[in-house]
Amino acid sequence: MSAVMSTVTIYHNPACGTSRNTLAMIRNAGIEPTVIEYLKTPPTRAELEGMIRQAGLAVREAIRENGTPYAQLGLDNPSLTDDQLLDAMMAHPILINRPFVVTALGVRLCRPSEVVLDILPSPQQGPFAKEDGEVVVDASGRKVSR
Repeated sequence: MSAVMSTVTIYHNPACGTSRNTLAMIRNAGIEPTVIEYLKTPPTRAELEGMIRQAGLAVREAIRENGTPYAQLGLDNPSLTDDQLLDAMMAHPILINRPFVVTALGVRLCRPSEVVLDILPSPQQGPFAKEDGEVVVDASGRKVSR
């Protein structure tokens, strides 16, 4: 299992329910990931750019608006370049949307949290329900379709 343990990293905010649910699903697969509390230890600019690119996102799609200085900084201005947006994310890590999960199978911004199921190297070990009670994995460890 140690090989699997070292292949999953979550950029986590413990105050975020989506991030907590994602971490719990990783652990439900029998994996203890590397947990990086990105507000305390932000990724480097190169790491952030790489995760955004590997996740197939535009830089603007990786910015969190709610509960951040997004509006005060004028980041809704469509003329801002990716470099300017990345500068803001590096200066204010709270602007980095969460949680990003990195595995050998890919990188995803796990919103909703069950997106993580697509890139975990191990199957779910049993049922899983989010903090709000929504069941996302059945008793057989299979993703529940909606």
